[in-house]
Amino acid sequence: MIQTSDVERWLDRLYVAAEGAGLRREDRRKACEIAGMLDEIDRALGRFSRRSEIVLVDAAAGKSYVGLLSAKLLLDPLRRRARVIAIEREPERVQASLRAVERLDSSSSIECRQAEVTCGEAWPREISIVAALHACGPAADAVIERSIAARARFLLLVPCCTSAAMPFAVHAGMQAEAMGIPRHAQVRRRYIQAMVDAERTLRLEAAGFETEVVEFVAPSVTPHNLLWRSRLVGEQRRMRAAETAWQKLKQIQANR
Repeated sequence: MIQTSDVERWLDRLYVAAEGAGLRREDRRKACEIAGMLDEIDRALGRFSRRSEIVLVDAAAGKSYVGLLSAKLLLDPLRRRARVIAIEREPERVQASLRAVERLDSSSSIECRQAEVTCGEAWPREISIVAALHACGPAADAVIERSIAARARFLLLVPCCTSAAMPFAVHAGMQAEAMGIPRHAQVRRRYIQAMVDAERTLRLEAAGFETEVVEFVAPSVTPHNLLWRSRLVGEQRRMRAAETAWQKLKQIQANR
């Protein structure tokens, strides 16, 4: 199990102390989330042969905390042949990632690519693990689509906020209105979120990903604490059942 203190030490060395500051409370919360995600990646790594090359994609990467610390704390100690590819759209964050790579001194190959996660050319062809920590709004759905298209072996996804930029969330909101679900934010928001979460889960299972939805950290760390732990297995009966349920859910939305 990855220790949060080790994550804090590397965050300070790579990002914070380099800018002349110290770890803030939000940095320590972020360290808990990163440690939780690294434990999930470590669990997935156990499914691969020691001789296989690991290709890890850190999607919607921000400053590439997950990708870089996976290289240093998971892949380097095991002497795994590995490529880490971080995909992030914001140029300032990509530059911060590149500066951190210079300080990391990792034996893994690390690339920081500036691109939207929707851009197929930014994604490698053969992917072992996709990790996306707090992919915001439609970025989470784009990560799901690209992971399905690439037939990634594992997807470890932590979505963040749900917004009007997500068509399915908009449809769920319209359905909530039609059904008379109270407008109280805490009531209607939970309904919409449940519908979005159900659609994402069924979409992954219909594509052949055995999926568990688990709390990867305590809700006191972040309210966005659900992780989609998905492994490509291609079990046909399960895929057909999920496809039927997925189409039914979409039809309900279409007939709101």
